[in-house]
Amino acid sequence: MAQLIYALDLNIVFVALPQIGADLGFPGQTQQLVVSAYVVFAGGFLLFGGRAADLLGRRRVFVLALTLYAVSSLAGGLAGSPAVIIVARAVQGIGGALLLPATLALLNSLFAEGPQRNRALAVWGGAGASGLTIGALLGGLLTQHFGWPAVFYVNVPLAGLVALAALAVIPRDPAGGERRRFDIPGALTVTGGSTLLVFALVEGPELGWGSPLVVGAFVLAAVLLVVFALVEARSADPLMPFRLFRNRSLTVGMLVTFIYMATFGVLPYFLTVLMQSIHGYSALQTGLAFLIPSLAIAAGTQTGERLATRLGTRATLLIGFAIGVPGTAVLALGFDAEASYGLLVPGLIVSGLGQGIVWTAMWIAAATGTAAHEQGVANGIASTALNIGNAIGLAVFTVIADLGTESKTGQALRAATADGEFLVVLLTAAGMIAGLLITLALRRRGEEAPATVG
Repeated sequence: MAQLIYALDLNIVFVALPQIGADLGFPGQTQQLVVSAYVVFAGGFLLFGGRAADLLGRRRVFVLALTLYAVSSLAGGLAGSPAVIIVARAVQGIGGALLLPATLALLNSLFAEGPQRNRALAVWGGAGASGLTIGALLGGLLTQHFGWPAVFYVNVPLAGLVALAALAVIPRDPAGGERRRFDIPGALTVTGGSTLLVFALVEGPELGWGSPLVVGAFVLAAVLLVVFALVEARSADPLMPFRLFRNRSLTVGMLVTFIYMATFGVLPYFLTVLMQSIHGYSALQTGLAFLIPSLAIAAGTQTGERLATRLGTRATLLIGFAIGVPGTAVLALGFDAEASYGLLVPGLIVSGLGQGIVWTAMWIAAATGTAAHEQGVANGIASTALNIGNAIGLAVFTVIADLGTESKTGQALRAATADGEFLVVLLTAAGMIAGLLITLALRRRGEEAPATVG
């Protein structure tokens, strides 16, 4: 349910963005800050969230995250100015950064490694895909009939109910146990560095890569991340123990999550631009158009679980990428200013199926071989790679997509935009091949190392 809400919120706000910008008076492209504020803080606080889940208790952090989600969603719906809604989205991003690793740590701790955990992660992944579908449809309906504040208000009762249900259903966090430090210097440097890095990547295309603000953010992010590495190397109880990377499954899983979001993960953005800016779809029509790929992804998550249980994680990832590469290449054929939605459908189905298979398998890989008491930070590492991959993918591909659109208007601009997106979708398919090659580094089934001990 938490993953359903998390995924639902992404698409709900995205579909409502034009109306939010028009109503609150966001000048030019700055309405993108409604999305950026969430992405920047969600990406920057993930390692902090993973450590908090390990040290403070997974259930406690899970409930806290949902509470932040509910309160910030209420504030977002009530916002009467750009500043208020941006702050609300930033707090919501922090809630997401606490929620994602806590949710994964709960799944990976409560379900034994193997078929049980694979099934749990497939259900979780299916809920995420369902959230994307429901978010797109609900976002279109609510925005069209009740206005954009409704897309925020809907989170309030949902998050509140799930938080209350968690207190009744999820086992209490163990009392006492080994005393460990939070590693405040490590937490501050990695959170600051990650947040600034994601900010620079997200805002670079909007402000310009030579902007003093963007360049300064890159430089300061690099300094903080170097300081973080030095702190962690000397800490007796580091926030991110580097020995975790000796676990090949976690390292490969982290790299695959990065590539996944830099390729599969950017497709919804370019599909939305195609539908709304090029073909003129309404918010509701866009939501309906996302129904087919979301159902395909949901089917892929369940297929991924069955394949992982029968064939192993390595084979499942290879199959997922092998389906995703040609499926995404076929999808590119629909990126034409004169193409109908029907031309997109075959690619949406095949690419979505591959995407769902990879999604389930990559989280299985990231969780395999890590001790239970470090599942939070391990999932924080993988989730951070996920967000940075998305930020880098969007930063690079939006620049490529905009090439050739300068000084064009009307139908010429729509045609040039579609041509740029056609190239981008082909490049994402090529990028997926890198994911396939990295997957080859995973051990074959039956060769997995046992879980590490702290």
